[in-house]
Amino acid sequence: MSDITAVENLVKKRVALKAEIAKIIVGQDVVVDQILLSIFSGGHALLVGVPGLAKTLMVNTLAEALGLNFKRIQFTPDLMPSDILGSEILDENRTFKFIKGPIFSNIILADEINRTPPKTQAALLEAMQERSVTIAGHNYKLDLPYFVLATQNPIEQEGTYPLPEAQLDRFMFSINLDYPSFAEEVQVVKSTTSTVKQTINPLFTAQEIIDFQQLIRRIPVADNVIEYAVTLVSKTRPTNDLATDYIKNYIDWGAGPRASQNLILAAKANAAFNGKFSPDIEDVKAVAVGILRHRVVKNYKADAEGITIEQIIKQLF
Repeated sequence: MSDITAVENLVKKRVALKAEIAKIIVGQDVVVDQILLSIFSGGHALLVGVPGLAKTLMVNTLAEALGLNFKRIQFTPDLMPSDILGSEILDENRTFKFIKGPIFSNIILADEINRTPPKTQAALLEAMQERSVTIAGHNYKLDLPYFVLATQNPIEQEGTYPLPEAQLDRFMFSINLDYPSFAEEVQVVKSTTSTVKQTINPLFTAQEIIDFQQLIRRIPVADNVIEYAVTLVSKTRPTNDLATDYIKNYIDWGAGPRASQNLILAAKANAAFNGKFSPDIEDVKAVAVGILRHRVVKNYKADAEGITIEQIIKQLF
């Protein structure tokens, strides 16, 4: 199959996938799009939203529709790294045997990731970056495709441990979930308070998803689009010559090179989803907020003046 045919096939499969997800998930179109961009670009996503917005249901539905294994890890203050990764035990023959933890799955829902101490949060780092884990000197490869979707509640700060910048940077997208509209909420209440059960049909195999991830990496990108993405990221750094006075006034730290890489990968996926065979600057702009939102640190002055990260990122355009 040629790459052109494969892109056309991806467009059709994405439309079918979104229709399948819509059987259970009402609205949240932009959120679902960004999660799919993450998956098909081979990245991870951080979902930020108040309780009750169907974050867990969304991931579960997505895993079913993609035909992938799904595990949920509830992060709590007493969770240990071995609870996630697994541990070695002595079996009846007095030899060490490794029992795999929940991290050995295709899709991991790290629920309320900021409720656990940094030691346990860090247990995910190697898995997210290398797609492998090292336990007692042994390296274990994770099954591909591998995708971490972490959730955070933005309201409660008591008893939480903010994710360090190094870990935030591992997430391709930071996705904000908002309340549904009035009409959507009416539909949610109707569908969840009756006896009708919707069945989700798996539309992909694991190998198909891997093939589509490789297809997206093969998509060519013009130099001017790459230069635009790198310029955009450079503008977020207050010490950079490209930074405007506005950025220098309101930003403490800008995004690193991983942001530039993710902008291009996500722009390629966005182009492919829309049937284009190469991304343009509009594709970079379309994914920029979700990719830069968690990588740019605003200062106290921005907080005092009520300026949001989204407003700052839009100034970059």
